[in-house]
Amino acid sequence: MTAVKQIEASARAQVGKGAARAVRRQGLTPAVIYGGGAAPEAIALDANKTRLMIYGGHFLTTLFEISVDGKKQRVIPRDYQLDPVKDFPIHVDFLRVAAGQTVTVEIPIHVIDQDASPGVKNGGAVQIVEHSLEITVEPENIPEAFEVSVAGLEIGDSLEASVIKLPKGAKLAIGSDATIVTIVPPMAEEVDETAEGTEAAPAA
Repeated sequence: MTAVKQIEASARAQVGKGAARAVRRQGLTPAVIYGGGAAPEAIALDANKTRLMIYGGHFLTTLFEISVDGKKQRVIPRDYQLDPVKDFPIHVDFLRVAAGQTVTVEIPIHVIDQDASPGVKNGGAVQIVEHSLEITVEPENIPEAFEVSVAGLEIGDSLEASVIKLPKGAKLAIGSDATIVTIVPPMAEEVDETAEGTEAAPAA
């Protein structure tokens, strides 16, 4: 189950580009909370803490409880914008989530057990066809990543989305028969170099 992280925020009385710039000059990041059948709510977050949360990883799949002047709301980040030059956050969008509500998120795929793949040991390579999978899931059950084991796979073998262990109630956006990982043969250049070396050996 996903741990709910806490964020402190303050309400913003004014919106717009000018107001947002003024907020940033105060060391804050402008943000908005929307959805859940309520009106959008403009807020401001501590800029340094927001930057750490974004660069800490899994930001868009993390469930947060935002306290805005004492009022708590459960949300999930849906988007953020970074300054194109300095890479600090300049805006964040949060979606309100209620109990029983589902959200659609992208979950990264982590390939493991490459050292236990005969295909890799024989010169093959792991080709990740899908680097992430989109799922619909309750926020409390969002996984950090999907681990996919290639142990025992030979060159030419592949794994389909059906091997993914989904959280309770979650649904994949793609078909379960979609290929996500395959073991491909060595590159042609590598094969040619190996063959040339073999042919040159007797002459030497």
